[in-house]
Amino acid sequence: MPVPELPAPLDAVLVSHLHYDHADVPTLRRIHAAVPVIGPHGLRRALAATAGLEDVREVRVGERVDVGVDAGVTAVPARHDGRRRPLGAHADALGFVIEGDGARIYFPGDTDLFDGMERIGDGGLDVALLPVWGWGPSLGPGHLDPERAARAAALLRPRVVVPIHWGTLLPVTSTGRASHQRLLVDPPQEFARHCARLAPDVEVRILQPGEETEV
Repeated sequence: MPVPELPAPLDAVLVSHLHYDHADVPTLRRIHAAVPVIGPHGLRRALAATAGLEDVREVRVGERVDVGVDAGVTAVPARHDGRRRPLGAHADALGFVIEGDGARIYFPGDTDLFDGMERIGDGGLDVALLPVWGWGPSLGPGHLDPERAARAAALLRPRVVVPIHWGTLLPVTSTGRASHQRLLVDPPQEFARHCARLAPDVEVRILQPGEETEV
């Protein structure tokens, strides 16, 4: 979804780690400079000046930031390499739990399964936004594929899960290959099939890029 179409005003922007597909400077420049940007320690030094960020709030696992009128964001662990490659700054990767208006939402950024993931769901989750792929034909360490994302859903036990991190990016070298083109379509469908087996009590909602849903 293009930034100008986002609802305004924004209460906060969450940056899980410094990889280019999660901390894109041109995109951050299109967000009003006064909007709080919450992310890992190292974010301010790495991106604040170049992205024009005025209110960077750096957090570590377990720390909470209050945003808006009655909402809060708590940093939780993520298993992922958060360095800004190839020679950029290093910052730990984080996930976030957003709480407000009686709702509780989990956004993991990029992560693999990790010990203690189930504890994030202990307080109850209304929605989990789970990455089910990446942006190329193969996944490196620190990512969830459709089957592992379904295992995460079984651990977290959310009421609704929305598969994310698919269908938007493909390397130029892959654009002419039909098998690679399927990576822009197949991962959420595969995830839903695995969820039906591994987390049958969790409702899966597949949204096309730019679509929205109400919970």
